[in-house]
Amino acid sequence: MSSVLHDAQGPRAKRRNIVFTVVFLAVFAALLWWVFGTLTDKGQLRWVLWKPFFTGTEAWSTYIWPGLQNTLEAAVLAVVIALPLGAVLGIARLSDHRWVRVPAAIVVEFFRSIPVLVLMIFGLALFAEYTGVSSDDRPLYAVVTGLVLYNASVLAEIVRSGILALPKGQAEGAMAIGLRKGQVMRLILLPQAVTAMLPGIVSQLVVILKDTALGGAVLTFPELLASANTMSGYYGANVIAGYTVVAAIYIALNFSLATFASWLERRLRRGKKSTGAVLRADDVETADAGAAGKV
Repeated sequence: MSSVLHDAQGPRAKRRNIVFTVVFLAVFAALLWWVFGTLTDKGQLRWVLWKPFFTGTEAWSTYIWPGLQNTLEAAVLAVVIALPLGAVLGIARLSDHRWVRVPAAIVVEFFRSIPVLVLMIFGLALFAEYTGVSSDDRPLYAVVTGLVLYNASVLAEIVRSGILALPKGQAEGAMAIGLRKGQVMRLILLPQAVTAMLPGIVSQLVVILKDTALGGAVLTFPELLASANTMSGYYGANVIAGYTVVAAIYIALNFSLATFASWLERRLRRGKKSTGAVLRADDVETADAGAAGKV
């Protein structure tokens, strides 16, 4: 079956694709078998290493749940601050005033070019040197600061590109009926751009959630991945088991976030469709006849 993107496959192409599929599945199965055998030889699949996650609540209540709480706290704080800040910076980059557009562009390009880990380390030193934040709270503040500065800059570019992707006729038509530029942005452009920007925004939210692990690796922030390191030392070096559980939690969180975003995007698209009733031809004729009679 032909489409806009490609032509229908012929018999040779179909046979070639079947061969490639079989070869890929065979290589993938061999890789899984090698991983399974290696873990078995190293004793990483022994039940004693996996038992704490299935036969009690100590591992969950002592290590995993507190780490998950810290991860979610840092991610939510960063999202709540970065989303509006990124929207403001993205809109500011579209301003007609040079004194607004240029500083916003400098801020966005500067923080977007610095690795988020460097921003976290800088934030930790800043809070230690110039503020009275306690040593227990500094890692959280530093992680949130780094995530906000970097991701707000990326979100600003997502917002700017989403607005610029709209047809110019949208803004021109709104201005033609007398709306000011602020009203055009708030009432016309942003509502339409949100749907187009949603996949990019959700991808960046997933990045924020995962990047909290950098704070645990470098800044001793007790997030989810750091809790797995501590837990593996307590339960006899069950590193593989602990990391597998943590990876499953990350996958569940990110999958839930992506699923919610897909649902929201579908809802927004349905809300933009016309809900007006469609009149049949005889209804139109009846309405016209009634109007003529009144005249």
